[in-house]
Amino acid sequence: MSKKQKKQIIKIVVATVLALMVNLIPYDGLLEGLPEIAVKLIHAALNLIPYLIIGYETLKKAFRGIMKKQVFDENFLMAVATVGAFALGEYSEAVAVMVFYQIGELFESYAVGKSRRNISKLMDIRPDYANVLEDGELIKKDPDEVAIGTLIKVLPGEKVPIDGVIVEGNSTLDTSALTGESVPRDALEGDEVISGCINLSGVLTIKTTKEFGESTVSKILELVENASSRKSKSEAFISKFARVYTPTVCYLALALAIIPPVFILITGGTPVWGDWIYRALSFLVISCPCALVISIPLSFFAGIGGAGKEGVLVKGSNYLEALSNVKYVVFDKTGTLTKGVFKVTKIVPVSEDVSEDELLEMAAGAEVYSSHPIALSLIEACKNKPSQDDTKDVTEISGHGLKAVVKGRNIAAGNDKLMKSMNLMYSEVKEAGTVVHVARDNVYVGYVIINDEVKDGAKDGIGALSKAGASRSIMLTGDSKKAAESVAEFLGIDEFHAELLPGDKVMKVEELLDAKGEKEILAFVGDGINDAPVLSRADIGIAMGAMGSDAAIEAADVVLMDDDPRKIAKAIRIARKCMRIVYENIWIAIGIKVACLILSALGIANMWLAIFADVGVMVIAVLNAIRALNVKRV
Repeated sequence: MSKKQKKQIIKIVVATVLALMVNLIPYDGLLEGLPEIAVKLIHAALNLIPYLIIGYETLKKAFRGIMKKQVFDENFLMAVATVGAFALGEYSEAVAVMVFYQIGELFESYAVGKSRRNISKLMDIRPDYANVLEDGELIKKDPDEVAIGTLIKVLPGEKVPIDGVIVEGNSTLDTSALTGESVPRDALEGDEVISGCINLSGVLTIKTTKEFGESTVSKILELVENASSRKSKSEAFISKFARVYTPTVCYLALALAIIPPVFILITGGTPVWGDWIYRALSFLVISCPCALVISIPLSFFAGIGGAGKEGVLVKGSNYLEALSNVKYVVFDKTGTLTKGVFKVTKIVPVSEDVSEDELLEMAAGAEVYSSHPIALSLIEACKNKPSQDDTKDVTEISGHGLKAVVKGRNIAAGNDKLMKSMNLMYSEVKEAGTVVHVARDNVYVGYVIINDEVKDGAKDGIGALSKAGASRSIMLTGDSKKAAESVAEFLGIDEFHAELLPGDKVMKVEELLDAKGEKEILAFVGDGINDAPVLSRADIGIAMGAMGSDAAIEAADVVLMDDDPRKIAKAIRIARKCMRIVYENIWIAIGIKVACLILSALGIANMWLAIFADVGVMVIAVLNAIRALNVKRV
């Protein structure tokens, strides 16, 4: 509990005790014999003490608002209502309004604090220092000062300060702050590690691959810090609604205090001015929009915090609202639904003078300058690793493959399109997988089949989408039709499109956007740099954060920190729960307030009912909003 909250509780307790003493202890006997006006003044002065103790801050804020010409807010409403009640002699009710208003503020402060503490767990991943190895000694430096390629040591219990590769040592890493995954992960020599993880056991020597500003932990902190700046349509509506609603009810309250008694006076009656002013003051207390203005942003804030706890970073409440309406989920294949770890599974030479090893060396030699996963898999499979010195004049043909001079021979390696463009007869391959056809000196010599393993949980993730409310799953890939068909069939994907160039993916997403309903949301899930344009074009972009490229994470609206496809359905369910709570709070607040406003205008509701309509409804709405934090079982 914060110092401010403790101070607030003390004020509430002291003001409540004093108010009870003033109004319940029979001290009137002590004032016997005094004029009635003196008794009233003493009674008012005694009530003024608890009133100022509990209401001073509210009155000060209301006065500042008036001075800044920002009159119509909840502080102004409370100030006018309670000062008016005092003027009418309703001292105990004036104090009660302020006490219960502060209780409501305390609940709000507690709820916001709980949400912030939840998000601050993410903020705790920021490392305080990095142990830099210099001349055999460890020197503590600010992570911002550590350059790429620096050797750093991470001792047991310390956070990994910067992304890098383990060059020495083995350990287990706690990634729960990043991914929501409670099971520690093994980290071995040669593995990539991301900043923000906690080293649990062994000493690790890491060679940094990024500057701190570009590291994973820095990106996450930036996302969390900026999340509250992107408002949802519901929040924007409530803000606009409050700006119009508050002055409107103030004018209605003024009209309620003046018009009915004036009408009674004109028609020959004797109006009871105090009764109508009391009704107007009760009307003001009831009309305070605290429940809406506080609980709606709080619901989104709690939803974003709850999602973050599960390893789903949402960049703003507008994206959380969009997630709740997702109907179409479009996936990239490689690295998103599959592990992106390719392995050569078959080598088929069709020329008698070419062996399997020679065919593989030709393909790998042509790809030796490429960092594409398929190229790396070809190089990895070679017994005799190709040298870049043996490869010259590399020409890459987008969407087809490449040509190069390898050891003095013209080699072409690529897909069916490349072979067709060269007018070569090639083998039709019916097996699933990525097929790399190879030609030497314009003669087709065979093909290599490469397969990518489907991610653990991908099948369950696709199956969970329909239960989460998504109506259709679609896969887009640059891979061959047979490989795509095999993966789509295994995972249960509704529709797939294969052999697409990066530009084709954007066009396909645009076609889907044109075909869907106006209120239906299309989400695209990807991980690679080629996915960045599609992530930006979709209604909502979801990036794989652990292994995804910086460009994809930057372009996305939602980031999955552990690359688990099952988290997509969970993110949608979290968003739907959050929106359900938002709508519950809107209907609860408006419904009760409208009913109480009518009763107040008719003179049926008194100030005590007004207190419930304001503070009671706000407390109910705030407690309901806190439920958005609880997403473990969603």
